[in-house]
Amino acid sequence: MRVAWLSLIALGCSSASKKPVVPAPPTPRTEKAVAVEPPDALVVPKAVPLAADTPETTVAGNTFIAPAGWTVTVKSPATLLTPPEPGSTIAIVDVAAKDATEAIDLAWKAYKPDHKWPVLVSATAADHNGWSQQKNIGYQTSPNEKRDVGASAMYAHGMWTVAIFDLDQATEEKRGSQINIAVGRLYPKGYTSESFAGKKPHALDADRIAQLTKFLDSGTQQLGIPGAAFGIVENGKVVFAGGVGVKDLGKPGKPTGNTEFMIASNTKALTTLLLAKEVDAKLLTWDTPVIQLLPSFGLGDPETTKQVLVKHLICACTGMPRQDLEWIFEYAHATPETALAQLAKMQPTSKFGELFQYSNSMAGAAGFVAGHVKYPKLELGAAYDKALQETVLDPLGMKATFFDTKRALRGDHAGSHSPDIDGKTTHALTAVNDSILPLRPAGAAWSTVNDMLKYVQMELADGTLPDGKAYVSKEALLARRAPQVAISKDATYGMGLVVDTKYGTPVVHHGGDLVGYHSDMIWLPEVGVGAVVLTNGDPGWLLRDQFRRKLLEVLFDGRPEADANIAAAAKQWYEELAAQRKQLTVPADPAAVAKLAAHYHNDALGDVAVTKGKTTVFDFGEFKTEVASKANPDGTTSFVTTAPGLGGFEFVLDPRGLVTRDGQHEYVFAPGK
Repeated sequence: MRVAWLSLIALGCSSASKKPVVPAPPTPRTEKAVAVEPPDALVVPKAVPLAADTPETTVAGNTFIAPAGWTVTVKSPATLLTPPEPGSTIAIVDVAAKDATEAIDLAWKAYKPDHKWPVLVSATAADHNGWSQQKNIGYQTSPNEKRDVGASAMYAHGMWTVAIFDLDQATEEKRGSQINIAVGRLYPKGYTSESFAGKKPHALDADRIAQLTKFLDSGTQQLGIPGAAFGIVENGKVVFAGGVGVKDLGKPGKPTGNTEFMIASNTKALTTLLLAKEVDAKLLTWDTPVIQLLPSFGLGDPETTKQVLVKHLICACTGMPRQDLEWIFEYAHATPETALAQLAKMQPTSKFGELFQYSNSMAGAAGFVAGHVKYPKLELGAAYDKALQETVLDPLGMKATFFDTKRALRGDHAGSHSPDIDGKTTHALTAVNDSILPLRPAGAAWSTVNDMLKYVQMELADGTLPDGKAYVSKEALLARRAPQVAISKDATYGMGLVVDTKYGTPVVHHGGDLVGYHSDMIWLPEVGVGAVVLTNGDPGWLLRDQFRRKLLEVLFDGRPEADANIAAAAKQWYEELAAQRKQLTVPADPAAVAKLAAHYHNDALGDVAVTKGKTTVFDFGEFKTEVASKANPDGTTSFVTTAPGLGGFEFVLDPRGLVTRDGQHEYVFAPGK
């Protein structure tokens, strides 16, 4: 089940938003609303795809950036953005209306008056980027349409602007960064974004740390997250490490700076730090072709394979798509060797260096190449583990960072939590988190706030340890931050690190997400401040994203937005869950269940054993979950997983068997013995 529009459009609660300076809300009118009619001179199609990202304006003069390769046309009162692939459109429509609902209705009449998608969920968002009174709508599509549809209305200067997203899912996933470019800078006419460039930060004294603590305490409660731990580094010293809430639901005990959490994709930065050390040791360079270091490395496209240099393994820039289902669903017998072999079956879906496409499989390969270079006689996983321990973890004093889940569970650790099907926080199904171990350089580490702060301290000190000894060269360290591909107009991806300049001062960070564990590590190189935040529940990604904004507010007396963003995020998240719940029949409809075979198989994703009874259970071998049934608008039936933390995987009953999809791939489970 997908309601991807809320996070996709970067206009909702998960983005750092701006408090607008706009006229008071309009007085509701009884007269008929009208669309803005532009001068005839504006109705000029730009039929040629743009050669570069290009500043543009809507009919009413609101500003945005049209991405390279896209086409912009004006169809009064709509400005239409279309990507190179057919069948997708972002329509930005300026209208006069009495409220957001009417504005959205007028926008659809201007763009696609015959659309028939019913509303699935409606939510409001906090004021941001000069806009107020925002309303987001998600529409119900059938899975076989392979389409996400949503609309977002926003108000400024007496007018409404509506962004309609009518997107093919494959295009949406592949071009997500370009969509961020288009709508992330959608500003009202004359608006200037807030900037902290050149501003002197406040010292993070007890009062300001208390503000951060209060924010996390309130945020965890609103989002239904049991607890969070965080820490702060300032001017080379740890000034705080502690936590809020509880480590495990139903048990006393607040998380501390020494509590273990899975840090997921924050592991990637440790992997690229290992590579940086090997650059210093002249074992490789960032520009060494990977096949020279590991001849068995290969991608589904031979030409792309030849182009992949060491720096490209973890740059999200090779065109390799996010193909996570293949390691999530079939990992019981997986090894680093089989994980690398799987890469040879994967095809790029964009040109080399063209688009940001995140690949955990490629990031895993980065670590295994690093380990193999150092210890070529060892098995790939063992070589990586040994190289990381000796080259990164031991020198930094990160004694509480490791890959052994059993060790974590024996010690001071945070449990994993997620909402159940009815939105109640409970313990999550964590078996799926084991799936990342064969790709552990991409995200399998456990760590603590105190350990991760040691890493952040080293980054802020440009590769120097607290005792003054040089650990890694500044050149090799900073090469990991150099932009390899754009995520948005303000953020770029390097090698396992994001650099975001949205607010003027660079913020380097990377998030991590697994079932029930969401984290971020953050540092501001220009002001000598860093932070780590670890959470033990879904949707912790909302909290960690807004924690970055709150840190900036506290440091620079920024506009107070993060608290309102979290309140809106929490409301929106649970409204989504409630809307999706209404679509489901639990237990699954017996008539639909009767059509299921007892067993299904897919070569890439493995087997599904179906158990029928009072409940219907899909057993994937590595994990199992009850499924609900869902009647789709096109007459098809879906079975949807419901286990906390693993809810929402959708399998459509099809004459071929059971069909599931990620954004760019379709997998058919055929019935069989």
